Amino acid sequence: MNPVNEMPSIMRLAADAARHAATRQATLSVNVANADTPGFRARDVVVFAPDAGDMPLRRTRPAHLGDGPTGIHSFETTDVPADPNGNSVDLEDQILRGIDAGRAHDRAVTVYRTALDIMRASLGRR
Repeated sequence: MNPVNEMPSIMRLAADAARHAATRQATLSVNVANADTPGFRARDVVVFAPDAGDMPLRRTRPAHLGDGPTGIHSFETTDVPADPNGNSVDLEDQILRGIDAGRAHDRAVTVYRTALDIMRASLGRR
């Protein structure tokens, strides 16, 4: 029996979102480490696209849940222009992306903890 399959949907979604944010942070740190490497192309993880599973997603307006890429660990090169040496790492851009990834991770952990607290409260445990 796989414990991940036994998790409630919201907790599974939060765990996937936290994993995605951690992968994005690791990718961004590789970019920063190679900021002076000639020819290095900065990469980023594509937008988080959760597996709906038993929690189907619904559109509330036309632009909501666009037809973006799928897979939570797919990579793409960033659209930042390259320097004369072919390096496309922009440190300011990487810092902003890192802040965004950190916030996404914090949100996912908060959702997970809140769901866990609700489960504990419903069982009479605190």
